[in-house]
Amino acid sequence: MMKELTKAEEQVMHILWKLEKGIVKDIVGQFPDPKPAYTTVATVLKVLEKKGFVTHESVGNTYVYLPAITKRSYSGFQFSKLFTNYFNGSFPQMAAHFARANNLSIQDLDELIEQTKKELDGTQQAGKFKNSKS
Repeated sequence: MMKELTKAEEQVMHILWKLEKGIVKDIVGQFPDPKPAYTTVATVLKVLEKKGFVTHESVGNTYVYLPAITKRSYSGFQFSKLFTNYFNGSFPQMAAHFARANNLSIQDLDELIEQTKKELDGTQQAGKFKNSKS
Protein backbone atom coordinates (compact mmCIF):
# COMPACT_ATOMS: atom_id res chain seq x y z
CA MET A 1 0.00 0.00 0.00
CA MET A 2 1.21 3.49 -0.86
CA LYS A 3 2.33 5.68 2.02
CA GLU A 4 1.71 9.37 2.50
CA LEU A 5 4.72 11.63 2.00
CA THR A 6 5.95 14.34 4.34
CA LYS A 7 6.04 17.90 2.98
CA ALA A 8 9.81 17.67 2.37
CA GLU A 9 9.47 14.31 0.62
CA GLU A 10 6.66 15.64 -1.54
CA GLN A 11 8.74 18.69 -2.54
CA VAL A 12 11.60 16.43 -3.64
CA MET A 13 9.21 14.15 -5.54
CA HIS A 14 7.65 17.08 -7.42
CA ILE A 15 11.11 18.15 -8.54
CA LEU A 16 12.06 14.60 -9.51
CA TRP A 17 8.81 14.13 -11.46
CA LYS A 18 9.58 17.36 -13.31
CA LEU A 19 13.20 16.39 -14.03
CA GLU A 20 12.35 12.71 -14.67
CA LYS A 21 15.78 11.82 -13.26
CA GLY A 22 18.58 13.64 -11.54
CA ILE A 23 21.49 13.71 -9.17
CA VAL A 24 21.24 15.36 -5.75
CA LYS A 25 22.88 18.55 -7.07
CA ASP A 26 20.24 18.83 -9.85
CA ILE A 27 17.43 18.44 -7.34
CA VAL A 28 18.89 20.99 -4.89
CA GLY A 29 19.27 23.40 -7.82
CA GLN A 30 15.52 23.29 -8.52
CA PHE A 31 14.55 24.52 -5.04
CA PRO A 32 13.84 28.22 -4.57
CA ASP A 33 16.19 30.24 -2.36
CA PRO A 34 17.10 29.59 0.35
CA LYS A 35 18.01 26.15 -0.98
CA PRO A 36 18.10 23.19 1.39
CA ALA A 37 21.45 21.62 2.25
CA TYR A 38 22.79 18.98 -0.13
CA THR A 39 22.91 16.46 2.73
CA THR A 40 19.28 17.14 3.62
CA VAL A 41 18.11 16.38 0.06
CA ALA A 42 20.35 13.29 -0.06
CA THR A 43 18.79 12.02 3.18
CA VAL A 44 15.25 12.66 1.91
CA LEU A 45 16.08 10.73 -1.28
CA LYS A 46 17.32 7.77 0.77
CA VAL A 47 14.08 7.78 2.79
CA LEU A 48 12.05 7.99 -0.42
CA GLU A 49 13.98 5.03 -1.79
CA LYS A 50 13.23 2.99 1.35
CA LYS A 51 9.54 3.90 0.98
CA GLY A 52 9.60 2.71 -2.64
CA PHE A 53 9.02 6.10 -4.27
CA VAL A 54 12.48 6.46 -5.79
CA THR A 55 15.07 4.18 -7.36
CA HIS A 56 18.62 4.96 -8.40
CA GLU A 57 21.15 4.01 -11.02
CA SER A 58 24.87 4.13 -10.29
CA VAL A 59 26.86 6.13 -12.82
CA GLY A 60 30.46 5.94 -11.73
CA ASN A 61 30.42 7.00 -8.08
CA THR A 62 27.23 9.07 -8.48
CA TYR A 63 23.62 8.04 -7.93
CA VAL A 64 21.09 9.16 -10.52
CA TYR A 65 17.65 9.12 -8.91
CA LEU A 66 14.45 8.26 -10.76
CA PRO A 67 10.83 8.28 -9.60
CA ALA A 68 9.49 4.76 -9.01
CA ILE A 69 5.92 6.07 -8.61
CA THR A 70 4.23 8.32 -11.16
CA LYS A 71 2.88 11.69 -10.16
CA ARG A 72 -0.51 10.58 -11.44
CA SER A 73 -0.47 7.50 -9.22
CA TYR A 74 0.42 9.51 -6.10
CA SER A 75 -2.10 12.24 -6.96
CA GLY A 76 -4.79 9.58 -7.29
CA PHE A 77 -3.85 8.15 -3.90
CA GLN A 78 -3.97 11.59 -2.26
CA PHE A 79 -7.25 12.51 -3.93
CA SER A 80 -8.83 9.22 -2.87
CA LYS A 81 -7.86 9.94 0.75
CA LEU A 82 -9.24 13.49 0.54
CA PHE A 83 -12.45 12.31 -1.11
CA THR A 84 -13.03 9.62 1.52
CA ASN A 85 -11.89 11.51 4.61
CA TYR A 86 -13.42 14.93 3.93
CA PHE A 87 -16.40 14.25 1.67
CA ASN A 88 -17.43 10.81 2.92
CA GLY A 89 -16.97 9.44 -0.59
CA SER A 90 -19.81 11.67 -1.86
CA PHE A 91 -19.17 13.26 -5.25
CA PRO A 92 -22.17 15.66 -4.95
CA GLN A 93 -20.88 16.81 -1.54
CA MET A 94 -17.41 17.40 -3.00
CA ALA A 95 -18.74 19.18 -6.10
CA ALA A 96 -20.96 21.44 -3.98
CA HIS A 97 -17.98 22.33 -1.77
CA PHE A 98 -15.78 23.28 -4.75
CA ALA A 99 -18.64 25.15 -6.43
CA ARG A 100 -19.16 27.26 -3.29
CA ALA A 101 -15.44 27.73 -2.61
CA ASN A 102 -14.77 28.87 -6.18
CA ASN A 103 -18.01 30.82 -6.64
CA LEU A 104 -18.96 28.76 -9.72
CA SER A 105 -22.04 29.71 -11.70
CA ILE A 106 -24.65 27.27 -13.03
CA GLN A 107 -23.09 27.78 -16.47
CA ASP A 108 -19.66 26.81 -15.06
CA LEU A 109 -21.17 23.66 -13.57
CA ASP A 110 -22.90 22.80 -16.87
CA GLU A 111 -19.56 23.18 -18.68
CA LEU A 112 -17.92 20.97 -16.07
CA ILE A 113 -20.57 18.28 -16.61
CA GLU A 114 -20.15 18.45 -20.41
CA GLN A 115 -16.36 18.26 -20.18
CA THR A 116 -16.61 15.31 -17.79
CA LYS A 117 -19.01 13.49 -20.15
CA LYS A 118 -16.58 13.99 -23.06
CA GLU A 119 -13.64 12.70 -21.02
CA LEU A 120 -15.60 9.69 -19.78
CA ASP A 121 -16.84 8.93 -23.29
CA GLY A 122 -13.26 9.13 -24.56
CA THR A 123 -12.04 6.82 -21.80
CA GLN A 124 -14.85 4.34 -22.46
CA GLN A 125 -14.23 4.45 -26.23
CA ALA A 126 -10.49 3.87 -25.66
CA GLY A 127 -11.37 0.93 -23.40
CA LYS A 128 -13.71 -0.53 -26.03
CA PHE A 129 -11.00 -0.17 -28.68
CA LYS A 130 -8.40 -1.71 -26.39
CA ASN A 131 -10.70 -4.63 -25.53
CA SER A 132 -11.73 -5.23 -29.14
CA LYS A 133 -8.07 -5.64 -30.16
CA SER A 134 -7.43 -8.41 -27.61
